[in-house]
Amino acid sequence: MRYLLFALPLIALVALVAVFAFSIDRDPGLVRSVLIDKPAPVFAMQEVPELGVPGFDTASLKGEVTVVNVFASWCIPCRDEHPLLVALKEVTGVRLFGINQADAPENARAFLAELGNPYDAVGTDRDRRVSIDWGVYGVPETFVVDPQGIITFKHVGPLTPDAIETELLPAIEKARG
Repeated sequence: MRYLLFALPLIALVALVAVFAFSIDRDPGLVRSVLIDKPAPVFAMQEVPELGVPGFDTASLKGEVTVVNVFASWCIPCRDEHPLLVALKEVTGVRLFGINQADAPENARAFLAELGNPYDAVGTDRDRRVSIDWGVYGVPETFVVDPQGIITFKHVGPLTPDAIETELLPAIEKARG
């Protein structure tokens, strides 16, 4: 019985090491979304004041394929991926909407003035309520919404040239049908 009391902590430690060992090769960017193949959540976001592009709502996602990117001026990876979004817009012409998360309007305007504004619409999500409804874990995240308003793809983390080529562009083409 005494040996069992000494062995229990060792067994627990071995079990934890095994769990971590099997999880080490797991892709941290692979976060399943329960919203894939479901309609976009019902929401309405005001525009970022004085930005010059409108806010958007659920209804505005319908009609054509839309890429929705969640970003913030305080997010370093958002700054890194932003030139790729500008290039994506120039090359594909896809409709691109932004959800500006937990940001002061003046910071959002300065961010887009400095790096360029590829967005057709930008909604302000100061309280993160819309982001929560979209299942956003953190910024940046990118979604593809088909013409019926159904979320068909989610990318967690900053986009890279490889992710755009192998994941995002095929998801856009698939959503176009």
